[in-house]
Amino acid sequence: MKGKDLLSISDLESEDISSLISDAVDMKAQGQLALLGGKTLALIFEKPSLRTRVSFEVAMRQLGGQTIYLSSAEVGLGERESLSDIARVLSRYVDAIVARTFSHQTLEVLASYADVPVINALSDLEHPCQALADLFTIYEKKGELQGLTLAFIGDGNNVAHSLLLAASLTGMNFRIACPPGYRVQERILHLAQGYALGSGAEIFCAEEPRLAVNGADVVYTDVWTSMGQEAEADQRRRVFASYQVNSELLSLAKDDAILMHPLPAHRGEEVAEGILDSPQSVVFDQAENRLYLQKALLATMLGGLEIPLAGYR
Repeated sequence: MKGKDLLSISDLESEDISSLISDAVDMKAQGQLALLGGKTLALIFEKPSLRTRVSFEVAMRQLGGQTIYLSSAEVGLGERESLSDIARVLSRYVDAIVARTFSHQTLEVLASYADVPVINALSDLEHPCQALADLFTIYEKKGELQGLTLAFIGDGNNVAHSLLLAASLTGMNFRIACPPGYRVQERILHLAQGYALGSGAEIFCAEEPRLAVNGADVVYTDVWTSMGQEAEADQRRRVFASYQVNSELLSLAKDDAILMHPLPAHRGEEVAEGILDSPQSVVFDQAENRLYLQKALLATMLGGLEIPLAGYR
């Protein structure tokens, strides 16, 4: 890794992603390993969560460590106490901080003042842990990443940003179909295009979902309205109405294509009713794999893998 923190996929090299996936495979096969005994992880969540909170808590406990959950009401990031003071105090108590925030800038400030690693558990800009677990799931289902094509349909949001960067680093082609005004950020796109030059990945941006899905190995979608955007919900439903992933759209992908969604899903909106329960759907494998990838991440960042996993290297 490029530094002590994981705030963005851009904090990783392609070799880091490969290593994390390899370690996640090992973690899934070996079960509980007390690699982080005596370590404590602080979880600071401004937004509620099911998968992110549970997977990090279980991951840390299965690695022999412990967690402390701190809700927004308890911490009051930047309100009850300054971000710099929170970071410096927690650095005296815990070995790492996992933060789920509304603003990516909040993470950057925390990381700049913290002496311990800070991990982005979701911000308005990126969701790197989700994307890494997604790549692990794709690798698990397809046996490779290089040369595969992932089609993302919908909002160019935080998940799309992290997937775009991760795909371009690992040589996986990335296609995205978004309505005008909802595309990925230009800065993220340019960064990914630079990575793609080195990995051989192809990046394709369009407005028409059919163009993105045609011949794809992976079809990926996410909610049209994220937490904090509730006031835009009606407008977004109108704008994204033609971006629903249904059986007709999915039929344009390869016969063995898989369907992915980070959950929670709004069934009947971004995905047609029943699609997430179809044989092509791997959404619950995705959710499960958050646990193993995050175990690999925590073990790596907190020194638990200084000695390689016995029997696997």
